This record gives sequence, C-alpha cells and structure tokens, in this order.
Amino acid sequence: MNKVLPLKRFGQNFLQDQNIIRKIISEIDPKENELMLEIGPGQGALTQYLVQSKANLTAIEIDKRVIEDLQNRFTNLNLIQQDFLELELTQFVSTLQKIRVVGNIPYNITSPILFKLFEHNTIVNDAVFMVQLEVAKRMTAKKGSKDYGILAILLEYFGKTELSFKVSRNVFYPKPNVDSAIIHIYFNDLRNDAKFNSVFKSIVKSSFGNRRKTLKNSLSNGIFADVNFSDSGIDLSLRAEQLNVDDFITLSKFADKIKSD
Repeated sequence: MNKVLPLKRFGQNFLQDQNIIRKIISEIDPKENELMLEIGPGQGALTQYLVQSKANLTAIEIDKRVIEDLQNRFTNLNLIQQDFLELELTQFVSTLQKIRVVGNIPYNITSPILFKLFEHNTIVNDAVFMVQLEVAKRMTAKKGSKDYGILAILLEYFGKTELSFKVSRNVFYPKPNVDSAIIHIYFNDLRNDAKFNSVFKSIVKSSFGNRRKTLKNSLSNGIFADVNFSDSGIDLSLRAEQLNVDDFITLSKFADKIKSD
C-alpha cells in the first residue's frame, strides 16, 4: 500500500511490532463466528489476524485514506467508514450472542468510547483496548489511590477490568510521548436497569464535581441539589474518593427513590 501518514486529528499512532500484535490477539482470543467490532483498524495490524480467526468482524474506520487499502486486502471484511461514537451498536446485535469490541483506540476519545459502551452494556460481552498507560491506571485504580475516580468506579460497576500488559511507546509510528497498556473489560449482565444505571452515573459524576469538596457540598451543587442525602446512610462529610461502588449504589438508590416519590 502507499504509505499513509498518521493524522494527529484522529489521534493515530500505528502499531508496528509483530510480537506485540500477536500478544494482543492472544488476549482477544477471537473465535470463529463471534460478533466482533474493531475500532480504527488503520493499516490492519490487528485486522489481519482477526480476519484469519473467521470471527464475524466489522471494522469501523473514520479515516477514508486507508479504506481502499483495507477493502483490497480483506475482501470479505465488513468495513464501515464512520465515527464509532456516532455508530448505532444495536444494529450488530444477534439474539444468540453479544458483541465483542476491540481496538487500538485514540487517546483523545478513550473516555467517550467507554461511556458509549456503558450505555450499551447489556449487548456488549467484553472489550479489549490499547489505551494510554496513565488512563489504564485510572481505569483499574482502587479506592484511596490518587488515580481512583469516575472511570474506575463506573468500570467496576459495569463489570470487571484487568490491565493485561504494558506496551512500550517504541512500537508505534509515530512514537507517542507516553507508554500504553492493554485493558480487558468484562461486562456484567446484571446491570440491566437502564434508568438506574443513568442515576448511578449521574451520582458518581456529581460526587466528583470537585474532588476536594465533601459529598455534601458536591451533591448540593449539581442536579441532585433538591435531594437531602442526610438519611441516605452514607457519611456526607467524606470525599468521593473515599467511597466504594456499593456506597455509590446506596446513594443512587436513595436519590432514585426520592426522585420517584
């Protein structure tokens, strides 16, 4: 193919190390006929192995410059030129199986992609992503650590997240200023109440509105200002990073009941 230069506006850094690529494929462990979406195939580093696995693969690529080459190389690949964030995921759902989502995702849209998957958590089985190492640390952080925040709490609520392995910045072109990591997210079937999930996300976001403030102050300055959390069973003098997922569930149930009454 003609050499396609990575575009900064798409957050592109092309993965070039075959050993790392095979290691990622091993973590994904694609199976024949599995429903799989690849975000941003780029030059097809992962795509070639996913196609070989005979998974039911759809690749979502926003950069039209690489579309023709991908189509020529992978003639049976279902390739969609679109922004993943604008894609309707329900179109891929089968009554028999959920979607698996994989990709070397742009650093600048990691959080929006995760929030899109939270919105569709009941139709996504798991996700294997290459993300910035610092983001991976935030995603897997534990209560009380400096990285513990909204992402870690929502990921624990919606499933289980593992940092599979780190990836050196030296295996990309162009070489980014940061190291990366492979994250594997397993989604939880039980989080199937969309209304409550929405309340939970709002409670967590409101609680972290200002990390230095107490829960009482944070919650009273947002969309829950009209809710008196005094009888919620949670100590409102604590800060958000001192709470675990169950504490946020307790706050969410309390707010949901108050709002519904």
